[in-house]
Amino acid sequence: MEWPQVYAAIFIMALGLSLIFTPLCQILAGKTGFLDIPKHERHKLHGKSTPLLGGLAMFGAWTVTCFGALIAAGYFLPADCSGNLVREVAGIPLVRKELIVVLACAAASMLMGTLDDKISLSARTKLIGQIVIAVVTVLFGGVHITLFMNIPWLSMLISIFWIVFLFNAINFFDNMDGLACGTAAIAFLFFTTAAIINGQYFVACLGACSAGAAIGFWFYNHSPASIFMGDGGSHFLAYILAVVSARVTYYNPEISASRLSVLIPLFILAVPIFDTFAVVVIRLLNHKPIYVGDHNHISHRFYHMGMTRKRAVLLVHLLCLISGLGALPLLWGDERVCALLLVQGLTIFLLLTILQYSSGMEPKTDQTDPNTTK
Repeated sequence: MEWPQVYAAIFIMALGLSLIFTPLCQILAGKTGFLDIPKHERHKLHGKSTPLLGGLAMFGAWTVTCFGALIAAGYFLPADCSGNLVREVAGIPLVRKELIVVLACAAASMLMGTLDDKISLSARTKLIGQIVIAVVTVLFGGVHITLFMNIPWLSMLISIFWIVFLFNAINFFDNMDGLACGTAAIAFLFFTTAAIINGQYFVACLGACSAGAAIGFWFYNHSPASIFMGDGGSHFLAYILAVVSARVTYYNPEISASRLSVLIPLFILAVPIFDTFAVVVIRLLNHKPIYVGDHNHISHRFYHMGMTRKRAVLLVHLLCLISGLGALPLLWGDERVCALLLVQGLTIFLLLTILQYSSGMEPKTDQTDPNTTK
């Protein structure tokens, strides 16, 4: 057995379990009252009650796959495995504590979001919870963003900010059917590819597992969605995105020609990052609370320009794919290549900015549109 087979097995297992767990969580949501019921909120366009608990389905698939892979590695490793695989598996006990911390914090993220789905936590309460989870992850989970700086306290602050920022960015981005989970799946695949190129086998396994769980859920969440991920799902995906993106080593002296490769996560997640900043600026300019939903997201802009919601989501996913493909050459490109890619990225986001501000501030809502959205 070689590493590509391991990645494929983990991806397929997470995908299959997500496909199984999601309809079960639909039933559970109906029986326990975990439903998104439209109550004339202007930012919600779906016209019927929709089950939540999609986050529980993804978390269940992800957790079972992680534990299953660890158990299989420890007790059922085939005799024909390569020496490289055997050496890596032998090192699992060295990172056991960090794995447990990440699993626990992923569970805490999902549970906090699910609780918010049920009783609507205040923005302050959620922010405090996000900060606590981020601090625990940074202190005990081995998640550090150094950016070539040997300043521990600054590295800690940057890492905490990154986790908390993604919590809110992915939550903001969960505004149309299939948008957030599809975007997360694309990002996980790019982070997995970067980890494979740099020989980070366990990080690649974690990325493959996360991509499988997100894609499995997408089959039920794309328009018209039969289940929503809710805040439980957006918090879970955001947390794992933060962990995976921070654990990948982007600058490898053996293959990297420029330290600008550390910008890769910003390229891969450029669309949700841009959307978050744009929406926050618009809300501040309109003297509105930044945590109150509206229709100023880029997906809503595309819909307001005449696209169906399916096509608007597809266009956003294509933009994510383009920005992600532009990120990978940074792994081995020199300063000239990096500069060219930066100009390309800035050009794309200049175009997005023009689209963002040329389609009006408040798109019309259509409660009867068959393409339901959050």
